[in-house]
Amino acid sequence: MNKLSSLIKIKVLILLFVIIFTGCARKGVNGTFIQIKGSDTEVNLVQRLAEEFMKEHQVYIAVTGGGSGTGIASLINKQTDIANSSRAMKDEEINLAKDNDVNPIAIVVALDGLALIVHESLPVKSLTLDEIGKIYRGEINNWEEVGGSDLEISMYGRQSNSGTYIYFRDNVLKGDYSPKVRRMNGTSQILEAVRRDKAGIGYVGIGYIIDDQGDVKSGINSLKIAEDENSPAISPLEPENVVSGLYSIVRPLYQYTDGLPEGNLLIFILFELSDRGQEIVVMEGYYPVSSAYMEMNEKLGIKGNEFEKN
Repeated sequence: MNKLSSLIKIKVLILLFVIIFTGCARKGVNGTFIQIKGSDTEVNLVQRLAEEFMKEHQVYIAVTGGGSGTGIASLINKQTDIANSSRAMKDEEINLAKDNDVNPIAIVVALDGLALIVHESLPVKSLTLDEIGKIYRGEINNWEEVGGSDLEISMYGRQSNSGTYIYFRDNVLKGDYSPKVRRMNGTSQILEAVRRDKAGIGYVGIGYIIDDQGDVKSGINSLKIAEDENSPAISPLEPENVVSGLYSIVRPLYQYTDGLPEGNLLIFILFELSDRGQEIVVMEGYYPVSSAYMEMNEKLGIKGNEFEKN
């Protein structure tokens, strides 16, 4: 009898586990579990925010990556409460969501400076946006063409389900990627690949290349980027360059919810946008939400300064 009781308890626990981790979206509204999926650019940042939030709130938050496309697909299929995305949803994704009775709401929680990294031994210290586009389109193939060593350029990038892949293609390449670009599963893989490759170049969220002391991680250099050949080359390592717009490759980091967030879901998002949450954003190597995007959030009724009231 005791063995049977134990077996039943085990089965109940397994069932509860399955329900929690595979259940449909909006568990976080009034319950104690919030599921967040999506952007690899955002995953470390949101995990840190979730850890701090859980210290003082009786809510469990599970954060996983997989790319912006994965997070958006999960939201459309009602398999997550929040979709992290380093790009805006496409029109076709919004239409799919509405067909499935999902109403995507976009909230900006941070800004990201996208850094171009190369191996630390490479003498090239800066590039123009045009040169970067030509490299990744396959029109420049040797570092010697841009003032470097006589080495064939090794290009690293993300897979096509990544928001970073799409953002970089649409805003920097303004064309198609060269078939020679090696598509990596995650941002950390790009970082490690460039560390090992003396001819390597990759694009990564700035937060991934900064260590706990605020220095660039070993083995790589972060390139300065110029708008064109007549403009100064600007570093993304200086926060004021990103916040002021001097640095060219800056994007908002989104969180999408099904309808306006409520309950615990809203409280967590307010925490992210609060002064304390934005301090964590900066500590993790990202940048606080600009006034323009904060105004966009506030038009939805989402104001970070209201976190303390909840």
